[in-house]
Amino acid sequence: MKKLTIALLSGGISSERDVSLKSGNQVYEALDKDKYTVFRYDPKTDLQKLMADAPTIDAALIILHGPYGEDGTVQGMLDLLDIPYQGAGVLGSALAMNKLAAKQLYEKAGLRVAPYVCLGAGDAIDVDACIEQLGLPLVVKPVSGGSSIGMSIVKSRDALSAAIEKAFRYDRTVMVEAFIKGLEITVGVIGNDRLESFPPIEILPGDGYEFFDYEAKYTAGATQEICPARIDEALTQKVQHCARIAHETLFLRGYSRTDFILKDGEFYVLETNTIPGMTPTSLLPRAAEAAGLSFSLLLDRLVALSIEDHQHRKTA
Repeated sequence: MKKLTIALLSGGISSERDVSLKSGNQVYEALDKDKYTVFRYDPKTDLQKLMADAPTIDAALIILHGPYGEDGTVQGMLDLLDIPYQGAGVLGSALAMNKLAAKQLYEKAGLRVAPYVCLGAGDAIDVDACIEQLGLPLVVKPVSGGSSIGMSIVKSRDALSAAIEKAFRYDRTVMVEAFIKGLEITVGVIGNDRLESFPPIEILPGDGYEFFDYEAKYTAGATQEICPARIDEALTQKVQHCARIAHETLFLRGYSRTDFILKDGEFYVLETNTIPGMTPTSLLPRAAEAAGLSFSLLLDRLVALSIEDHQHRKTA
């Protein structure tokens, strides 16, 4: 079988650049060089080279996080260059990146979400009204972005203004939502027309971490991740079903990973990741391994799904 030429995109210009580069290194190592000829591109410096090489590329793996990578911009460029790529297209990527748009679609699909309000840059901010409507504690976060960057948990009135100001450093729209205390569960989904849910993972941030923030995500040993999650079969099937609904509701393709909070037997959607962490120890690859799919085989599957979806869209 002829080797496929793969464009591996990592780095970029978002605040998650360093994570993207590290993930890209590990994806490069895991790709089977007997099956693929792999060329690496950093969108910060290599877009012209990618455009020149486009006719020779069979598929791209986008290992980018945050704006200008996970939000549909790179996906649109690859569409114009006629290069297949793994995961969501322009629409799904943009919807999932915008927490307000995603939350509104979750609600329409019947999924539970935390009560919330949104604030725009320049709005008069009434912290007392926010607390009266949502109570305390509160979660404050930028509407767009990933890896919990700019996010805070607020336990007192005095801390709310500073948390909102911090979130505004990363976006012009900020979401304030009620904090739901419960068990954090994440579920990966893979497939195009036929979706498969991976075993759920239970996330337990270590001592000193109030939630699964950037440091808790990327500091070795900071968080305990239990796969499969210690929930019964009925709850397992329920959260896997919710993850598939979230995936379909946001018009996603290929794969995704949706985060939930479990409280009193009900699952509340936090967000859906269209390019989840992609190292051998990241959450989605760990769940795939629990389902019998090694990291290398997971990458094979994503490449195959990207080519399948591209061919389908060209003939539709």
